[in-house]
Amino acid sequence: MGAAPGVTVPAADRATGRLLAGPRPPMARGERVLAAMEHHLRVYRRTWRGSIISRFLSPLFFLAAMGLGLGSLVDSSAGGVGGQPYLQFVVPGIVAYQAALLGFGDATYPVLGYIKWNRMYSATLSTPLGVTEVLLGHLTVLGANLVVATTIFLAIAAVFGSFASWWVLLAVPVGLLTGLAFAVPTFAISASIRTDNVFGILYRFVLTPVLLFSGTFFPLEQLPLWIRPLAWVTPLWHGVVLTRHAAVGQWPGWMGLVHLGVLVAVIALGWVLAHRAFTRRLLS
Repeated sequence: MGAAPGVTVPAADRATGRLLAGPRPPMARGERVLAAMEHHLRVYRRTWRGSIISRFLSPLFFLAAMGLGLGSLVDSSAGGVGGQPYLQFVVPGIVAYQAALLGFGDATYPVLGYIKWNRMYSATLSTPLGVTEVLLGHLTVLGANLVVATTIFLAIAAVFGSFASWWVLLAVPVGLLTGLAFAVPTFAISASIRTDNVFGILYRFVLTPVLLFSGTFFPLEQLPLWIRPLAWVTPLWHGVVLTRHAAVGQWPGWMGLVHLGVLVAVIALGWVLAHRAFTRRLLS
């Protein structure tokens, strides 16, 4: 973005890099996104301790209870799942689920709070930043949290022998896409509601059934045939399948591209809806 016609842009001081007195040149898109990110990074530096339980310990509780506790019973009675130890079957699913849960959670109360309670988004839009930069800045920081949380969980779970291949590192970008596939559409929902009561409904009647019917804890083939299509349309199932294949170092074939395509398509659709909802809510 260049300067407006007829406006003299001041040269920068070569020694200090600071602008000299005079009109400031317009901020580039990247600068505006970084400015939006800075607020969230400052907030996170102050509040990260409060997120330890929800972001790190909860998945570990799943690991201990489902992978080690229930897993020992499944292995002793059924020989695992398809000849695979239950721990190595269920943990990749938990990796994808914790990414979905984190993405969903960070797109509910924090987003509604910035819109309704402390009105941080409105304050931001009074600066040169626009709706696009507000969304990109917040989602970029959320994505960084997804990468960090997934990486830490993978490292801890690997100590217990939860993975059979180093290709499990691909679960980090898969976790990022899975988390964003839940976060971005939820941004649109948060910008469209007036009360936080909706979040309780989403947790109980959307997120919980998605967890139970996305092949996280048992093979999807064990579900009745008529209910399987419900799992196929959820982003979590696609994330679970990709993570599970990465954990054993197996390429899922052309279906891998389908799974990735679904996640990307959900994110893209969510972006369109979120941008429209933010524009309507904050600028109307």
